[in-house]
Amino acid sequence: MKFVQCTPTDVATLQQISRETFYDTFVGTTPEEDMTNFLDEAYAEEKLVAELRNPQSTFYFLRNDKEQVVAYLKINVGDAQTEDMGEDTLEVERIYVRKAYQKQGLGKLLINEAFKQAELKHKTNVWLGVWEHNTNAIAFYEKKGFQKFSEHAFVIGDDTQIDWLMKCAVE
Repeated sequence: MKFVQCTPTDVATLQQISRETFYDTFVGTTPEEDMTNFLDEAYAEEKLVAELRNPQSTFYFLRNDKEQVVAYLKINVGDAQTEDMGEDTLEVERIYVRKAYQKQGLGKLLINEAFKQAELKHKTNVWLGVWEHNTNAIAFYEKKGFQKFSEHAFVIGDDTQIDWLMKCAVE
């Protein structure tokens, strides 16, 4: 497995894996029309290209030995963070593994890469938002040392969900 930093030329692959993994993770948790509209808006090509060009956001693909993209990670610092957490923090905004590759330790590789980047950027904390009903993800993050410190609303169409905000110190 290897990490590859994404560029705007990767937008088609990024759009595909973003839509696929979000849908697979949250299908059935929100009305289908809301899901479709969210996927079309959140992962529109123009929006993803703008995110890829933002110097305070970085996307990474995790590729297997066949060069297939099996997972991806998006981190933010500074003003790119979805919540103002200060200059000493790094946000893990997206961390997704394709369904066929889950339960193989790839989530651990992704979160470890986020902490590696936090160290390289001299950040003292890593934080993220996770849906309050995603018990597997919450348990994973807690095992990695994350603790809940707040909540915020995550809106998909007419459906408002609650994300737990969790953080962990960079050691």
